[in-house]
Amino acid sequence: MVSAPVGFQCAQCVQKTPAPKVKVSFANSNKLPMVTKYLLGLTIGAYLYGMLNGGILYMASNFGMVPIAIADGQWWRLLTAAFLHGGLLHLAFNMYALYWLGPQLEEILGRVKFASIYLLAAIGGNVASYYFSQLNTVSVGASGAIFGLMTATIVIGRERRADVSQLITLLALNVVLGFMNSGIDWRAHLGGAVVGALAANFQGKPKTQTLGLVGIGISLLVFVFLRNQQILSSFGL
Repeated sequence: MVSAPVGFQCAQCVQKTPAPKVKVSFANSNKLPMVTKYLLGLTIGAYLYGMLNGGILYMASNFGMVPIAIADGQWWRLLTAAFLHGGLLHLAFNMYALYWLGPQLEEILGRVKFASIYLLAAIGGNVASYYFSQLNTVSVGASGAIFGLMTATIVIGRERRADVSQLITLLALNVVLGFMNSGIDWRAHLGGAVVGALAANFQGKPKTQTLGLVGIGISLLVFVFLRNQQILSSFGL
């Protein structure tokens, strides 16, 4: 998915309590937490690997979100596409956003919950692109996952009564940019954003969080199945 610039410089969140204001900064440690570090490494590594082995077009056509290929059974593309990018600037914007959003969210949620939100949002973005895009679409990028982290941060921030107004503004601006530029896969952005918000809404609720995440996963599978049947029936299969 060719993404709108989603890198940003977010103002420090301020805790709204009667006590003195507590400032929370993104990437507040020189040592990145494990999941964020590995996601950065895998995504950057995939880009470098692609540049040395066939180039961007080769990687996108073989591992990107291509509806015809997914309908033919290559469902893993719904995940692998999230680790590919259409250019250095595209990669830089998404990795910058992950670098600033990931550490704080991973610290709050823990490794497993943070990873689950990132991966579900990544897949959710690609599922939305698969469901609503033309059959000849070739889409790559981590933007769906990044939008999911943004909405997850907003949901969790509001629950903690933090000021996330600037992040909401940033999210809205990027959504608008997605509609204004025909080369941007806005479907993936919105899909990732919706999944990220839903997944974050289940966090902190021990009785429902596992069922909620499983339910999101099952729903995505249903959408993939429906789109798959739609494409196959259009070819009389």
